[in-house]
Amino acid sequence: MSRIGRAPIPIPAGVSVSIAPDRVTVKGPGGELHERVHPDISVREQEGTLYVERPSDRKDHRSLHGLTRTLVANMVRGVTEGFRKELEIQGVGYRAQLKGRDLELALGYSHPVSVPAPQGIEFEVPTPTRVIIKGISRQQVGEVAAFIRKQRPAEPYKGKGIRYEGEYVARKVGKRA
Repeated sequence: MSRIGRAPIPIPAGVSVSIAPDRVTVKGPGGELHERVHPDISVREQEGTLYVERPSDRKDHRSLHGLTRTLVANMVRGVTEGFRKELEIQGVGYRAQLKGRDLELALGYSHPVSVPAPQGIEFEVPTPTRVIIKGISRQQVGEVAAFIRKQRPAEPYKGKGIRYEGEYVARKVGKRA
């Protein structure tokens, strides 16, 4: 008994998908991504649409089905549009600048923090207090953004540090005299 996902994934023009028993590869204008697929989950292409199917309604099959469908949809979106994360830097003297492809951060330490750009990731610094991370892999963009944020997370007393765009930092009241 095979269950088809509720939301099939349309394949845009210019994107090619190759399906092996344990791997799905997506090629597009942005690049090429591939992901392993659990043996119980099957992916098939039919008339320009990808379908992810599961063998039963068991809980583990349902969760693997949703995970696989999301990963494949993110690959298709990544090779066509790409992904981006924006970080804000707050604090006196805290700033970012590009050094070639790498990112250099001044975060109040005695030394600048250098973040090398991994393969497939691109940094943009429109202003010294904003950093944009771009790439085709959603996972890789998120990991690099989390690594940069970890260098100086926003602290709750003055709000200084690195935060995601639009992130709310709960402020605490300091000492009272």
